[in-house]
Amino acid sequence: MPETPRSAAPASEAPLAAIRSLPSWLLGRAAARGRALVAEALAAEGLKMWHHVVLSAVRDLAPVAQADLGRGVRLDPKDLVGVLNDLQGAGLVVREPDPRDRRKNAVSLTGEGARLLKRCERAARAANDELLAPLSAAERDQFTALLIRISGTEG
Repeated sequence: MPETPRSAAPASEAPLAAIRSLPSWLLGRAAARGRALVAEALAAEGLKMWHHVVLSAVRDLAPVAQADLGRGVRLDPKDLVGVLNDLQGAGLVVREPDPRDRRKNAVSLTGEGARLLKRCERAARAANDELLAPLSAAERDQFTALLIRISGTEG
């Protein structure tokens, strides 16, 4: 028996309209666009996203034990070693014996690492400004507050 053709959606209705109206889908699309904009801005400074995250965490926590750093940024220890190797090789961080526990490595920024981090933070802010350009200043504040509430990162 031949298959009966399925009815096509009306031409005025976009494909996957039900999916595309879900907040989770829209947030995913917005997040992907935001990541792409930030990744491009960081690449212009020679960094990848995880390099930027780790540099920022090192600045905030330094000197920080390597294991604590990995837990803080939620990065697998093997992946963290690779990122730290890249950053140390570029002269952006140093790993030295932790003064509190000589069996551990403590990570700190170098002067060059601090300077690059400042440039990357400016680039990331500019990328986020581009992402949120369609919104007024009040809408940006409201949007950010709402994202904090639904992301579980409040407090």
